[in-house]
Amino acid sequence: MAVNLQHLRTFHAVAIEGSISRAARRLNVSQPTLSQQLKALEERHGVILFDGRKPPLRLSTLGRDLFAISQRLFAASTDVDELLGEARGLDASVTLRIASDSPPYAARLIAGFHRRHVDASISLRVGNAREVIAALREGQVDVAIASDPPGDPLFAYEPLFADNVVLALQAEHPLTAEASLPIDIVRDEILLRREASSRTRAASERVMSVAGVEPRGVIDMHTREAVREGIALGLGVGFFYSSECPPDQRIAYRPIEGLRPNGELNGYVVCLADRRRSALIREVMVVAEALRPLSPCPLAPRGAAA
Repeated sequence: MAVNLQHLRTFHAVAIEGSISRAARRLNVSQPTLSQQLKALEERHGVILFDGRKPPLRLSTLGRDLFAISQRLFAASTDVDELLGEARGLDASVTLRIASDSPPYAARLIAGFHRRHVDASISLRVGNAREVIAALREGQVDVAIASDPPGDPLFAYEPLFADNVVLALQAEHPLTAEASLPIDIVRDEILLRREASSRTRAASERVMSVAGVEPRGVIDMHTREAVREGIALGLGVGFFYSSECPPDQRIAYRPIEGLRPNGELNGYVVCLADRRRSALIREVMVVAEALRPLSPCPLAPRGAAA
């Protein structure tokens, strides 16, 4: 009995996502429709492919065997699509949806893509790393720029940048005469601190902990903008990643001596693994590769898929 290819694609998406609702978003169909297609596949062949229907869905023994086959099948199908699509190239009206936890690098990626495809429609949504990866997982965006994202076989990762924290001081601070600063100087300073969920704050606390250093005092300013303004007013010092230091005559930024790798942050362009060879994603990766030399720190190596 020949298998219904659409039903098999439904099974494949549910197996990847571990959830019928997420698979429905991935395939852009309604959840009831997806459930009916999965049920039809099982009933047509008299099999059970998942142990229950409550997420996270777990494949049955037969389901695991079928998933191994469907992975090869749809990978080959993607290769065919890509071969034919490569000959045609991207349509002028292509749409690129990006989510990023690093606005400066998102802007650079968008600018590079736009130069190559001036008629493309491009949209950007900004959030933290968890939010942008969730948007990618749910099919709301085509690629994500995420800092130190968790490894997941659903995704493919390409390095984009490596960054490190620097110390920001009021431009009139006497220590700005130095080209770089030891972390010990924080002992004599009031530290203006980001919100608890901030990666910048986590990195700076890690750096100070390793060095056994505590600031003279702490003021929680929460946002990057508030910290920057407080430094400009002479309220204290603060930590920033070097890519987040726009020119401001009131503020001086100095690297911290002997810092790496305690304060390092690695950023990646992330896509769904089964879309890695698509014409759109290939174009994005070409732009990302051109941006890598602009990274303020050497890139940390990482495999194409985690």
